[in-house]
Amino acid sequence: MSDLSVCRDILADLVAFPTVSSESNLPVIAYIADRLADVGARVEIFTDETGTKANLFASLGPEVSGGLMLSGHTDVVPVDAQMWTSDPFELVERGGRFYGRGTCDMKGFIACCLARREMLAEAAQEKPIHFAFTHDEEVGCIGAQALVAHLKDREVRPGLAIVGEPTLMQVIEGHKGCCEYTVTFTGRSGHSSAPDAGVNAVEYAARYITRLMELRDGLIERTPVGSRYDPPYATLNVGGLEGGMSHNVIAPRAVLKWETRPVVAEDLGYVKREIADYCRTRLLPEMRRHTPEAGIETEVIGEAAALFPKNANSARDLAFALTGESRADVVPFGTEAGFFRKSAWMLSSAVPARSIKPTSPTNSSVPNSLASAWPCSTGSRSIGYERRRRYRGADRTGPSGADPRHHPRAHLHAGLSARRAAF
Repeated sequence: MSDLSVCRDILADLVAFPTVSSESNLPVIAYIADRLADVGARVEIFTDETGTKANLFASLGPEVSGGLMLSGHTDVVPVDAQMWTSDPFELVERGGRFYGRGTCDMKGFIACCLARREMLAEAAQEKPIHFAFTHDEEVGCIGAQALVAHLKDREVRPGLAIVGEPTLMQVIEGHKGCCEYTVTFTGRSGHSSAPDAGVNAVEYAARYITRLMELRDGLIERTPVGSRYDPPYATLNVGGLEGGMSHNVIAPRAVLKWETRPVVAEDLGYVKREIADYCRTRLLPEMRRHTPEAGIETEVIGEAAALFPKNANSARDLAFALTGESRADVVPFGTEAGFFRKSAWMLSSAVPARSIKPTSPTNSSVPNSLASAWPCSTGSRSIGYERRRRYRGADRTGPSGADPRHHPRAHLHAGLSARRAAF
């Protein structure tokens, strides 16, 4: 069987797991754990506090610091209300392209890692090769934060990392942060004919949004000199506002969703400081004048750290050697790479770089998302339909035997909490 056929079969297996962020990823983690254990990898599985999500960390080679970590996330964005021409969870090949949810972001990269696992095991004789596959990247990099929190105190640390996000095979050495928040406004209901008798949560949410838009203009004015990003400044977006009951009822509750993508750490500090001050000095005193129980509560959905370009970057140089590229770029979206560097978990002598998959990030969340059929040199055997059924099951959730919590060759860590905080 050809190298591409092996990788295609594994990709078909991975796409068949409907790992939308709202669903469990345990079956796909069990599938990955089985393949890595086949070549002697030391596999660890870390479940979250719900027991329905898990991260996987596996290692080949000696138990020493240094070496390479290959990183990716197992979750995908939803397919609801999208016009697909085929089943998004069944891999379809047309015109030299593979169609299916997650083919480019980022199960294609995981498929390459698994297809090359035997070669990687042979290459890891003197320096280790690690695999980090996470949950819930699409909703705030929750899995990566939890994984780093657990591993950061270990003496054995990877030297550098490559994160296989879709970049059209361009080497990426930097990206903006991605910080997401949900803000809940609690007021007091009443009849619209007596507005002073209530506190309209939607109105205060609207004023909060107006202040965010002012801060967005401020971010443009703060554009760092020489910024390579497009756009060169930090962005801010209001993603949703829900609240109210009826035309003639004062809205007692409103929920606002917004995010910002800082270029430098000072951008985030500026936005958080200014909006907190506005709430403390303006909104909350007015809301609580007649309603002491009124409030504004902010939930941090995720604060993905930016990846700042460095002059000395071993991971970037490795990516150059592997791809033949000689120029690295930056991108305006966020990845898990920033967490690896920010946590100081990686060795200080090397820096994580972010690369590389032959498709575009803009293709990852649209209907009929695809990955090009690219060569993947491997001597691994194919995984056939019957073997896929073992994990997938008729309902695509996987039988109990596919639960990584019962995997015979993986060390389990249960109850690792996802990061939820407030400011």
